Amino acid sequence: MTTQICLFEDMYYTRLLPLVYFRPTFNLRCGILSLKEKVQRYYPNAEVTLHCRSYLADYMRLRNPGLSVNRMTDAEHSSKKNVLFINGRAIVDDECAKKIPLRGEENVVYVNNDHVVAVRVSGTTLKQLIQRTLREHALNGTYSISDFDGLKVQQTDVTLIHYPWDLIKHNGNQLRSDFAVLKHNQRNRKPKFKKYPGVYLLNEKNIFIGEGTVVQPGVVIDAEEGPVFIGNHVTILPFSYIAGPAYIGDHSVVKVGAKIYHNTSIGPVCKVGGEIEASIIHSYSNKQHDGFLGHSYLGAWVNCGAGTVTSDLKNNYSPVKVYVQGEPVNSGEQFVGVTIGDHSKTAINSTFNTGTVIGVSSNIFGTGFPPKYVPSFSWGAAGETFTTYNADKAIDVARKVMKRRNVTLSEYEETLFRKIFDLTSEERRKRGMPL
Repeated sequence: MTTQICLFEDMYYTRLLPLVYFRPTFNLRCGILSLKEKVQRYYPNAEVTLHCRSYLADYMRLRNPGLSVNRMTDAEHSSKKNVLFINGRAIVDDECAKKIPLRGEENVVYVNNDHVVAVRVSGTTLKQLIQRTLREHALNGTYSISDFDGLKVQQTDVTLIHYPWDLIKHNGNQLRSDFAVLKHNQRNRKPKFKKYPGVYLLNEKNIFIGEGTVVQPGVVIDAEEGPVFIGNHVTILPFSYIAGPAYIGDHSVVKVGAKIYHNTSIGPVCKVGGEIEASIIHSYSNKQHDGFLGHSYLGAWVNCGAGTVTSDLKNNYSPVKVYVQGEPVNSGEQFVGVTIGDHSKTAINSTFNTGTVIGVSSNIFGTGFPPKYVPSFSWGAAGETFTTYNADKAIDVARKVMKRRNVTLSEYEETLFRKIFDLTSEERRKRGMPL
């Protein structure tokens, strides 16, 4: 009997907004790999299909040409196939793969408290589930625990991501875990990179530097407290300091004098500088000037102007409250910085309070602190009334920004922009912004 993995989104994806407006939950990065890539690493022999919110499906097909998206009909018609459904919010690692093996007891739901972690189904139960999925999930494309009523329930302590700050909380351990897997896979490779005189590699056995990367004089890469993984064709300019655990993605640039501290992940094609600590930055984003970014999560195509500074610790050291879906939630964490959605921009000398959330495709400027919650598609100065950044302007800017990186804005992405603009209209209405 063949086994297929269906990586799915559940109803709690809303807690991870604005980071998941432009992507499914399983495309979030934690450590070196995205949550989806972890599944592919730890279940290497399985055929992986994707199930996401309906409005993301066409875009996901464009970006994942080899994977089936929101289509399970092959499994429906096969009596000799079972499917392991895995929640896209799960952090899959070696321990998870042992607790929830690819093959095992059938028709069982693995849960962590009231949250579904994974479900293994086959035969008639699988066929009924897929038919119900096709019938009932056409509009939103998400699952809930009620979809698996009647199956045996088994508690498991596999980690799920509930809020954006959870990704930061687990980033250090995931950097270590991902490094071990990736370095093992590279054990027979000796990438050629250029290391100038005056470069110091501390605990070199815990450092991986990829093909074509250039490390210029005065750079210190410190892996004494955790591994450092540097991708292919990365440029690290002089006098930079990188402390592990840390990750720098392919084709990224680390600017002169940058200070990148522990538990930091920088995605591919980014430019980073200044001081960064315990933060995750998705691909094609820039924070290349002086200023501090700490315990923060930046989506893709974000640009932070020179001197952008975030606070990640309150003066009274109390837990940070963060706005989730427009309402304050106690994170329970002492350190929480800023969360910035895809395609948003901050101007020079922008400052952000602890736990600030900036939606997608927003433009923040002016002196002083903006509100701790800025809706998606907002345009405005700190301390002033924000106005709506209309979809046409946002798309036009995105097209120009992407062209500078030799990336073309597709029709699917333009449609996605307009859909997300409509989905976020209620956010702006609640803040009294013109629609």
